Order: sequence, then structure tokens, then C-alpha cells
Amino acid sequence: MAKTAQMSLMELMVLKEDISNVLLYLGKSGNFQFQSSLGNGSDAAKSDSAEDEMYKRLENARSFLGIDDSAVTLDGANLPEQEDFNAAQSILQSLEDLNGRDAKAREECKRAQDAYSEAASFSNLKHSYSELEHLSFLNLRVGKIDPSVLDELKFALGSRAIIVPLGDDKTRILAASSKKGRFALDTELGRYGFVPMEIPKDFKGIPDDILDTLKAQRAEAEKRLEGLAAERANFTESHKEKILRLLASFSLGSQLRRTESLLESTQLVYRLTGWVPSAACMEMMKNLGALTEDRISIREYKPEEVPGVLAGHEKVPVKLSRGKFVSAFQRMIFSYGSPLYGTIDPTPFVAVFFTILFGIMFGDAGQGLVFLLLGILLARNVVKLGGWNKFAPIFIGIGSASMVMGLLTGEFFANEKILEPFERFVTGLFGEPRDQILPMMPQSNPESIKRMFMFFGFSIAVGFVINSTGIIINIVNNFLRRKWGKALFGKGGLAGAIFFWYVVILAIRIAALKQSPQIFDWLAIGASLFFCAFGEPFIRLADGERPVIENGIFAMVIEAVVELLETIITYLSNSISFLRVGAFALAHAVLGFIILTMSEMVGGAGGIAVTVLGNAIVVVLEGMIVAIQAIRLQYYEFFSKFFNETGREFEPYKFEYKSIGGSL
Repeated sequence: MAKTAQMSLMELMVLKEDISNVLLYLGKSGNFQFQSSLGNGSDAAKSDSAEDEMYKRLENARSFLGIDDSAVTLDGANLPEQEDFNAAQSILQSLEDLNGRDAKAREECKRAQDAYSEAASFSNLKHSYSELEHLSFLNLRVGKIDPSVLDELKFALGSRAIIVPLGDDKTRILAASSKKGRFALDTELGRYGFVPMEIPKDFKGIPDDILDTLKAQRAEAEKRLEGLAAERANFTESHKEKILRLLASFSLGSQLRRTESLLESTQLVYRLTGWVPSAACMEMMKNLGALTEDRISIREYKPEEVPGVLAGHEKVPVKLSRGKFVSAFQRMIFSYGSPLYGTIDPTPFVAVFFTILFGIMFGDAGQGLVFLLLGILLARNVVKLGGWNKFAPIFIGIGSASMVMGLLTGEFFANEKILEPFERFVTGLFGEPRDQILPMMPQSNPESIKRMFMFFGFSIAVGFVINSTGIIINIVNNFLRRKWGKALFGKGGLAGAIFFWYVVILAIRIAALKQSPQIFDWLAIGASLFFCAFGEPFIRLADGERPVIENGIFAMVIEAVVELLETIITYLSNSISFLRVGAFALAHAVLGFIILTMSEMVGGAGGIAVTVLGNAIVVVLEGMIVAIQAIRLQYYEFFSKFFNETGREFEPYKFEYKSIGGSL
């Protein structure tokens, strides 16, 4: 069983003239994790570099132009040179000029629009405003109002005043009331957001030729604005690739300068310490030597030579190195916790167990084919689903497992008829041909009930294998860490394993061989339970911890009783929990039967629609439910056996482009 990757602590003494190239190499190699966190740095360290400032300006320009940066990668990027600064400055200067002209054109267009709207509002006012205002019986108000409240205002005023909309958009009104009702008018106008306007005393409406002139000015301003929009689109298209290239370069430079500002250094030398996979140390030393022309000092330390690790203050980061299929399951491990350094890597077991559990619970050759094809498309980047493409091997694995189970149960898109020729051919090779190799649909005959109970027994057997694997990993891990007491005693040690295995063997003997329990059976079970119940004092004794009985005899007895009950309940519940695998497999078969029955009842095009819709629902919803159940069984039944203490995930120093948005 392979352990986590071996790690080494590397100390680098780098001259100031070489630090940029060294950091660039470390960030791109992705094999160096700083021993201690560099933190976020001061505000000055974040923003005072020329690269950082130019990067922010380019990001604002990209955001203003609406350029998509989802494809930007730093893999092939280099640190910006003077010509990159010049190119970026030239682009930004041109863009600032374009932006200035655009802002000026928008302002002119707004003024022209406002002027025309104001004039048009009074085009139907044919009497002099001063003449109307001096009427002894009339009180007039002219101003702006929200058109949506105009009807409410009219209703509120009733017969106390009249409202005359000015202009087509009804945003300006003339309100008239008697002199006696002016206070009521002003009150109601205030309630509805009326804004008074200053009107010249001799104003009498707008001549048509002035309206035409203002309308022409508005059209000309809008045309200039459209021309600038087209110019900006052309600018974007012609400069897009260069802007994205410069963004990658300056993003790289910005991150590198920030790291430099946070490093331990003197005026001439920088000191870097970080964890590196031992397998990569020699190559890294060679490359760094060539990069700096041997102007670098490198020292390598094994974990057992690092004071912080020996004192227990520092955990060695854990790196899991596997193939593509197994590596796809690493996120499932780290989402629960990181294994301890130097212990067994559980990823291969998780990959196998998750795939098998999903296949058993989701047995359909057609629906499994959907997952398989989706996985292939994700792996080839034909379909891109954000960060899901890295999980393509998982889709391929569960799709293949579901197809195998589907071939056994005879289901193809919930139809048990399509695969009948294949099923009869295979079963005919071993005796009498049958329509299905492994019929799953429950029936009322005794044979079906017996087969169903056998399948549930098979589910518990799968659980026994997974539980046993978790126990073995825990025992081996404790031996590797020289925790002899925990490896031998307690419910997670060898004592618990013996109890679990012996009870299972005894149950098989009773059920299959009709044997009754013997005295030695009870002795073996009792002895294993004794070392489980009183595991804590035996663990302290084996590991040399004193006192052996830490809190007194009475407390030890109480803890032993609790531990005894917990041991029995834990192993019983962990085993019974796997009945859900059989239950979900049967539920999947029943859903398939329902879809098939409904499609046959509807018939024709409607039947085809029912089949397609039903299978789509099963693939999406039941696929999610089955995946959640498989993960749950991993977390609570498998991981809980050996994840008693978590480690520290290896997170190497690397450059990542992150959009910050902004505006000019």
C-alpha cells in the first residue's frame, strides 16, 4: 500500500539579482510550498510596484472594453519588459483619448436630448404664461413629475384642479386651480414628487422651426455617439489579443513583486524555505543552479531533521501522487481532511469503492452510457463545464460501472426488452437461457424474495470489505507512526478488528453451516471487547505514558462501559448502513419499471416523450442522490475509521490569473 509522497524541506539563499528568476521558476514548477505563510503583506507591498499598477490599469481597460478573460493563462507568460510597458502605455493612452471623446459625446447627446425634450414639452402651450398667471381666479404651477403617478395625482385632486400634460412623454405638466385651492394643490403636488420649473414670463410655446433645429442637433449627437461606439468595437477587436497577453505578463509580474516584498532578506540576499516533494529535489537543484549560474546556496532537510516537525509544532504537507483516474478523487479526500504525512494514501481505495457503489446503485447500461460519453467529452474539452472538466475520469468510471451493472440487470434506458438477446445468450452459456442475468425487479414469488435478501446480503458484504479496509488502514497508519498502543487496542485498533471480523465469521457459521456458538467463540469475543473497552489504559501503557490510569479507577470503569457500547453500536450501524446500497439499487429498478409502464400506456410519440423525460429525470436527480449516498458511505463508514487526526495539504506556490474588474 503506497504512502503519501515523501517531502523534503529546502532552504535557498538567493542573490537579489536572481530572485525574480528563481521565484518565476518556483511558481511555474508548482513544487514549492513556503514553510510558513507569507501573509497578505502591507498595503504598500500590494500596490507600489510598477507591474501591479500597470496590471490594474490594464484590468480596468479590459473591463471597460468588455473583453472576456476566461481563457487567460499564465503558463506561457513571461515577466514584463520595458517594451511591454511601452506597448501597454500606448494602448491605455489611445483608450483614454477614445474614452474622453466618448464621455464628451455622451454629455453633448444628453444636453441635446434634454433641450429637445424641454422645448417639446411646451410646444402645445399657445398662450403666454404671464397672461395665464395673472388671471385673478387662476393659480398655475409648471414643473416635472413622474408620469406613472399622473393618474393618481388627478384622482387625488379631483375637481379642485386640472392637470395639463406638456409634451408627449408626460414628464412635465401644467397644474391649474383656483386661488383659494392653491394650498391644496401645492400639498398634493408635493406628495407626488412635483418639481417646479422656472418659466419666462412672456413664454408662449416653442416655434416649429426651433423644434426642428433641436431635433436635428439631437440626431447629430446620437450619430456621433454611434460612430464612437463603432470605433470602440474596432479598437477592442484589433487590440484584444495584445491586451490579454499583456494582462498575463503584468499579472505574473505583479504577483512576483508582491512575493518579493514579503520575503526574508538583507540588502543583497533573500532566504527562502519551503517544502518540496523529495522526488523533485534533484531536478530542482539542477535547474536552479543552471538558472542562477550557480550563484545560489541550497540545503535539503528530511522531515525528521526539522526542529518544528520533531517538536510537533509543524506538520509536513501531504502530497498525493497518482494517475489521472485516481487523482480525480483527491478532492473528495481533502474536502474531508488531509491524511497525515507518512501514512497510507486512501485515494486508490476511494476511487474503487466510490465507482463500485455508484455502479451498484445506478445500474442501467443506457444511463451509464450517458455518463461515460459525458466524461469522454469533458476529458477532450469538447464540453466545458467550468472546473468540472478535471472530474472527467470520475464520470468515465461511474459510467462504465453503471453500464456493467446495467448489463447484469438487463436495463437499457429503463427498458428490459432491448438487452434480452444479449442476456439470453450469456445465461445460455451457463445453463438455461434467462431474460436477465440478475433480475432486480421485486416480485411476489418466493424465488424473487430470496434473491432480494441475497442482494441485501451482498450489500452488507460490500460494506464489510470497506469497513475492514478502513480498520486495516488505521492499524497500519498507527504502526507507521509508532503509535503501538492505538494500533493494538481500542475499537479502531487490532482488538476492534478482531471483534468485528470474529462476529461476522460467527454469523456466517451460524447462517450457512448451522453451527451454534461455542465457548471459545464467547471467549474470543469477550477478550476482544475487553481490550476495546479498556483500550485507553492499555494504549497509555504500550506508548509509555504515565500514569496508566489517568483519572482513577471509577472513571476508567465508566469510560470502559461507554466504550464497550460504542464499539458494538458503531460496528453494527456501520454494517447495516450499507443496506442502503441494495435499497437504492432496487429503487432504481422500480423507477425504470414505472417509466417503461407509463411509456407503454401512453404509446406513440407520447410514449417516446415519457421515456426521454423519465430517463432525463433519473440521470440528473437520481444520479445526484446516488452520488451523495456513495460519498456519505465513504465519509461516515470508511474515512471515520482512520481520519482521527488530519494533516496539512500540500499547496505549492504558483501563479494564478484572477480578474479584478474595474472601470476607467
